[in-house]
Amino acid sequence: MAISKKLADELEQRRAIALAGGGQKKADERHAKGRLTARERLDALFSKGTFQEFGLHAKHRTRHFGMDKKDIPTDGVVVGTGFVDGRPVAAFSQDFGVVGGSLGEIHSKKICHTLDHAVKAGIPVIGFNDSGGARIQEGVGSLAGYGQVFYRNVQLSGVVPQISIIAGPCAGGAAYSPALTDFIIMTRENAQMFICGPEVIRSVTGEVTTMDEIGSAKAHASISGNIHFIAESDEHAIALAHRLLSFLPSNNMQDPPHKVEPDLSVVDIPALDEIVPEDPKAPFDVREVIKLLADDADFLEVQELFAQNIVIGFGRIGGIVVGFVGNQPTVKAGTLDIDASDKAARFVRFCNVYNIPIVTLVDVPGFLPGVKQEQQGIIRHGAKMLFAYASATVPKITVIMRKAYGGAYLAMCSEDMGADRVIAWPTAEIAVMGAEGAANILYRKEIKEAEDPVAKSKELIAEYREEFATPYLAAGELMAHDVIQPRETRSAVALSLRGLMSKRETRPPKKHGNIPL
Repeated sequence: MAISKKLADELEQRRAIALAGGGQKKADERHAKGRLTARERLDALFSKGTFQEFGLHAKHRTRHFGMDKKDIPTDGVVVGTGFVDGRPVAAFSQDFGVVGGSLGEIHSKKICHTLDHAVKAGIPVIGFNDSGGARIQEGVGSLAGYGQVFYRNVQLSGVVPQISIIAGPCAGGAAYSPALTDFIIMTRENAQMFICGPEVIRSVTGEVTTMDEIGSAKAHASISGNIHFIAESDEHAIALAHRLLSFLPSNNMQDPPHKVEPDLSVVDIPALDEIVPEDPKAPFDVREVIKLLADDADFLEVQELFAQNIVIGFGRIGGIVVGFVGNQPTVKAGTLDIDASDKAARFVRFCNVYNIPIVTLVDVPGFLPGVKQEQQGIIRHGAKMLFAYASATVPKITVIMRKAYGGAYLAMCSEDMGADRVIAWPTAEIAVMGAEGAANILYRKEIKEAEDPVAKSKELIAEYREEFATPYLAAGELMAHDVIQPRETRSAVALSLRGLMSKRETRPPKKHGNIPL
């Protein structure tokens, strides 16, 4: 039976209402603030013409506190799938122009449907968070909706990558959904994320604060560590999501998007010989090492502003996607503290679940000393790194560039913690503690009785380095598998990665380990 003009017209009319969302006026208001609408964000995310929408006509129908008198196109959220660089991706985009993007029963069902589809299809999920929070007119039903979303975020974790883009308000319980995902990108302007706002904090605790201090992208990127990237605009946030996806597999059963060269290029990088200063206390920027190792110096740093004493991120070596973890000597001398341990451990676990090899660059004098560090649980937090590396079964390659002292040496993926390949530079020092401290303990009497204690101390420190901390001693006991010139590092790592691509390693059967949280 042919579709009558009346039915066709009704369909087009309903489509037009849904596609209009909150209307042109609200769209213009967003554009005036440099923001995209919910649909414009999805249009920018996906390749042109590939977006397939779910639930265009879905909207709340139950009568709650006068909501029956409101028209809520798409129930305030646009969901569906499309293609990003030729790969299918699921997405949802909350529409602040429709009842503030508030979450109600149908709104949450649409998001849940998208997440369910993503896990069945084995494809990544990107969520644009821009919502006034729970739709209070729907009462506890809206809280149930959040619970259903959270539950699925957890079910998808470690199965398909989840990326959250905070492009507007994300307050109260709503903030927990992005927190359960793998990566959070937040726009610098027009976005806020918090549990309790400044007014609530003041009324309950008496503390006076501002939104910039507790809910801004800058605060979350540098202080709380809740987010991974700051975007300057909606468009920039989408570009960051594209770049992030370029390093990730679609699901945990696939390999990352390697670009393996048919003929591996094995060449020296002479600039690496000049990286480590002659003065063992002088700092150097580990990012320079990473860029010299990575193909075309292409390195996507993650959490750049948080716990800057350790550097993490993605790149490729010989076409193989890797996760880099490196101590940063320019910040806190590269020591491991609570925040650095948390940052590195979570990144290692992410790489492991998505089959991404890990390259660890070591120059660590130890865990950061301090009363606050001890009282706030540096033992527990440092143990996260030990747990993360020991439980990881992906290829693990460790390069000891300079200092590797004490428990921090183990926490940076030593041979005993499961590294498949440990490479040391001639400048490496592998020891229980730093040469100065060790020499002053071992040779205290000799130094005290010397005619020139300072000169004697320097002599014995050098002797200790030569006898107890040399990389050749570690190599002799197979704690390091080779000692090489820095210039040879890229070739050595590339060859090791290529040889480890078929690595298979299992752990004892169990539900999961009990990481010291």
